[in-house]
Amino acid sequence: MSQLKDRVLFSSENSPAALVVGSVAFDKIITPTQRTERTLGGAASYASIAASYYSPVRLVGVVGHDFDTEVIKRFERRKIDLEGLKRDDSGPTFFWSGQYSEGFSRRKTLETHLNVFERFRPNLPVGYLDTRYILLGNIDPDLQLHVLEQLQGEFFSVADSMDLWIDTKNKELRALIKQIDCLALNDTEAILLTGERNLIKAGRKLLTMGPTMAIIKKGEHGAYLFHPEGLFALPSYPVTMVQDPTGAGDSFAGAFVGYLAAKDKTDFHSVKQAMIYAAVTASLTIEAFSCDALELAGAEEIEQRYIELVNIMRI
Repeated sequence: MSQLKDRVLFSSENSPAALVVGSVAFDKIITPTQRTERTLGGAASYASIAASYYSPVRLVGVVGHDFDTEVIKRFERRKIDLEGLKRDDSGPTFFWSGQYSEGFSRRKTLETHLNVFERFRPNLPVGYLDTRYILLGNIDPDLQLHVLEQLQGEFFSVADSMDLWIDTKNKELRALIKQIDCLALNDTEAILLTGERNLIKAGRKLLTMGPTMAIIKKGEHGAYLFHPEGLFALPSYPVTMVQDPTGAGDSFAGAFVGYLAAKDKTDFHSVKQAMIYAAVTASLTIEAFSCDALELAGAEEIEQRYIELVNIMRI
């Protein structure tokens, strides 16, 4: 396998880029068996690395004075464009600490220090304004809208969100949802936003809020795609060694947008294919702390898992 083929699955130098906007952070993770003190985290970190297996990636975020060269090199090795990653020397990088219960069924936030991320306002470099495939990580919906307002020409946008914004910025989030092509939420967030306890009803209600399509992520139980052409139910890739689930949903979203950019298509079939590749890419994330397994796996491993998951689904 050539060096290029080992780095990416479908992309060429002429493939459209994927723009990823969100948090770049340091995490402290505690699981029932292990712990880390300071590892690369943040939604944009996971999503950018995942997307880089499929298409060129442009990363927009902010880091502090403590973000050293060795961490930057992790992005550079994946050939991620970092013109939009700003350094703010007035303080440290966003820091988050969390603890998982036995069996990883629950996660408790122990510490959150926004640091320089508190002043983050994603102003896009001129060279990013024509990006056609956009992933808006789960930042303040006002900032997500600010990104969309800067873009020029036609584009396909995917937005993630979280319970914090559903509770505190519900009006702004609903305004954003009317402007995007695809909304991605986990199951509890979809229930919270729609008020529907049944996920099928929740997904259908999401489509009435404005987006063309919606994805409800269910962790180890896969994901649902709600689309005007039909419903698609996707199982998860069977992982036997879970080390750290942090970032799996972000990896899913990044791979999803990266695949669509690489194919430069957003029809129903392509979206379903993107979800399958997203699922197997996300499966790598949970097998190690931080982005470690995601970075080291390689395109060949992703392709092998894709084949396995398709065979599992086949009748």
